[in-house]
Amino acid sequence: MIAINRKLAAAIACAALALPLSTVAADEPKKAVAVQKKKPVAKAPQKERVVIQMSDGDPQKWNLALNNAKNVQMDLGADKTEIEIVAYGPGIGMLKADALVANRIEEAVASGVKVVACENTMRNLKISRDDMHKNVEYVAAGVVELMRKQQQGYAYIRP
Repeated sequence: MIAINRKLAAAIACAALALPLSTVAADEPKKAVAVQKKKPVAKAPQKERVVIQMSDGDPQKWNLALNNAKNVQMDLGADKTEIEIVAYGPGIGMLKADALVANRIEEAVASGVKVVACENTMRNLKISRDDMHKNVEYVAAGVVELMRKQQQGYAYIRP
């Protein structure tokens, strides 16, 4: 029995020696695993977008469309808008270099308005890019461009 008591005493002594180590370890602040929350990426506010159909060759209607574009930029801020004027059919003539509204087209493009000409119409009317205003861009089909812009959430205007 003495042998068992010595073994018991030795076990108790070992336990007593181990006790302060385990309580110190238990008292240490737990190191939390660093979990970084993903900060939301600040998205730039989405721009207001509008596409304007110009399939009319009337200079007054073109001036109205160009005024609409200018007014949108003035009201919302040119840097907060995306404006595209799509010309096809009889409206394509107003994008020629010598058109009555050529100076207004230049002003609009300089302010950030994108002005595009339908190449289908140009081909059918035998108009070349050399005939066009220097700042005009081109799309294969004006109607398809209007469709795509509307699918992308652009507001649609036809003055």
